[in-house]
Amino acid sequence: MVDQFPDAYKAVWDFQGPWATSRHIPEVRFEGLTHPGIMATAPSAEMLAKWNKREGDLIATNPDRMPPLALPPEPEEAVLGSLPRSEWDRVGAEAARTAPPRENGGNQDIKNLTKGTRAFYPVFVDGANFSIGDLHFSQGDGEITFCGGIEMGGFMDLHVDLIKGGMETYGVAENAIFMPGRQDPQFSEWLSFPGTSVTLDGEQRYLDSHLSYQRAILHAIEYLSKFGYSKEQAYLLLGAAPIEGRLSSVVDIPNACSTVYIPTAIFDFDVRPPQGGPHQIDPGIGAPKAKDPVYG
Repeated sequence: MVDQFPDAYKAVWDFQGPWATSRHIPEVRFEGLTHPGIMATAPSAEMLAKWNKREGDLIATNPDRMPPLALPPEPEEAVLGSLPRSEWDRVGAEAARTAPPRENGGNQDIKNLTKGTRAFYPVFVDGANFSIGDLHFSQGDGEITFCGGIEMGGFMDLHVDLIKGGMETYGVAENAIFMPGRQDPQFSEWLSFPGTSVTLDGEQRYLDSHLSYQRAILHAIEYLSKFGYSKEQAYLLLGAAPIEGRLSSVVDIPNACSTVYIPTAIFDFDVRPPQGGPHQIDPGIGAPKAKDPVYG
C-alpha cells in the first residue's frame, strides 16, 4: 500500500472502557480486540542461519528495491541486552530483524489472539526463550498500515506448560498452532468488498492473493471516501478497526479473490449504500501527518 500512501499519517484514539473513538476519524466507535502482535520462541543457530540465507538471497534479486524485499541484520542498531559488549559485533551481524513472522512465531499480528488464547509454539533451544510484546488495543486483519493497529502499553498474565516431544507428535516442527480466545466483539452485519489479482495499471497477476487483498482494501477506501472521509482517514480506520480479511478463492485461474469485511455497527450512521446518496460526515480535524508540529 506504500505506493498509494507514501506519506506518514496518524490518528489519536481515545479509550472509554473497551471502546475507541478518534477526533481524527469522526462518527466511528468500536470495541477493541486487545492482543499481542509478537509471540515467539528463540531460533536455534541453524535456523537463524537459514533465515539469513534465504532472506539474503531474496534481497539479492533486487537489492535497490524500495521498500526493500527484506531487512538484513543491522549490527549498529541491534538491541542485545546483557550480552557482553565484546560479542555485539559478531552477534549483531547475524541477528535477525524481528519485523517479519517466521517459523518460531514472531511478529504475526494475528488480531484474534486475544484474552483466553492458547498457543502451541515449537521449541528450538533449551529454555525456549519465549518472548511477547507489541500489544495492540485493536487492529484490522493484515494491519494494513504497518503501524495501523492501535499500539498500547500493558502487561500479560501467562501460564506455560511443556509438551515433551510435541513438535514431532503434532507436526509443529516449524509452525505454531493457535486456539484463539472467545473475546471477539460480536457483529451481525457487514459490508464486504472483493478484490482480484489485477494491478491498478491493469496487469494480470497469477493467483496473487496479496494483490487481491490490497485491491479489496482500496475498494473499501474508495467507498468510504464517498461519505466524506479522506482516503487517508479511511486507510487509518481499516488498519485500526476489527475488520475481517478473507482469502475467498484461489482456484479460479488467473485471479485470486480476497475480501475485506467491515462491520456496519462501528459507524454512527447507516454506511450501507442508500438510495438517497451517501451520508456526509463532518470531517472535523482530519488525519494530521505525523510531522505536524502539534504532535511533536
